[in-house]
Amino acid sequence: MNLRGRNKVSAEFSMSSMTDIVFLLLVFFLLTSPAITPEALDLILPKAKGKTTNVQNLSVSINDKQQFYVNDTRVSEQKLEAVLNAKLNGNENPTIILRTDKTVTMQKAVKVMDIANRNKYKVVLAVKPE
Repeated sequence: MNLRGRNKVSAEFSMSSMTDIVFLLLVFFLLTSPAITPEALDLILPKAKGKTTNVQNLSVSINDKQQFYVNDTRVSEQKLEAVLNAKLNGNENPTIILRTDKTVTMQKAVKVMDIANRNKYKVVLAVKPE
């Protein structure tokens, strides 16, 4: 009497679905890795839409004559840090809105950013939407 089963179980394993998954993961990581650059600057960019907060902000403007203004008051370049410290003293999350004319040299804007970095202020660069 022959009692062997008719259905034989195959001991083989198909790797085709596993290679598809690995290939998709590889493509995903290759496409997203250029978006993450460690050399990028950590900037807070203004948004056109969204919620507004009631945080006390301070505006620093630099006109085309390289003159500094804190809110509407003209300030010399040497006294800028002292004026910013006096006005932002006691604020929980002090934020500076930097407005510059398009002809202003980058060195002037970097000076304001350097002052903000030393004193742990946030800087938002104001831009005109296109």
